[in-house]
Amino acid sequence: MIHEQIDNIIKTKVNPVLADHFGSATLTKYENKIAYVKLNGTCASCPSAQDTLELTIKEIILKELPEVSDVKLDTSVSEDILDMARKILNISN
Repeated sequence: MIHEQIDNIIKTKVNPVLADHFGSATLTKYENKIAYVKLNGTCASCPSAQDTLELTIKEIILKELPEVSDVKLDTSVSEDILDMARKILNISN
């Protein structure tokens, strides 16, 4: 339930703001009252990604859903990208 609410807030309130910078955000996980968000597009590699999280995404989510205690940036690398890198480098798992 809360996962869907956070997802909806990101889609309707966060992503329109990030779209102005050719980016978006995705909720990757919600546990222990913490939402983990991954930045996509140009926002993913932006040096101000942490500021975007703190000043925009976190502010919007916490205002809309007081039951969320924190929002953190998910900087993990997807398995698809890791698999592609392994293939390019000829590294087995």
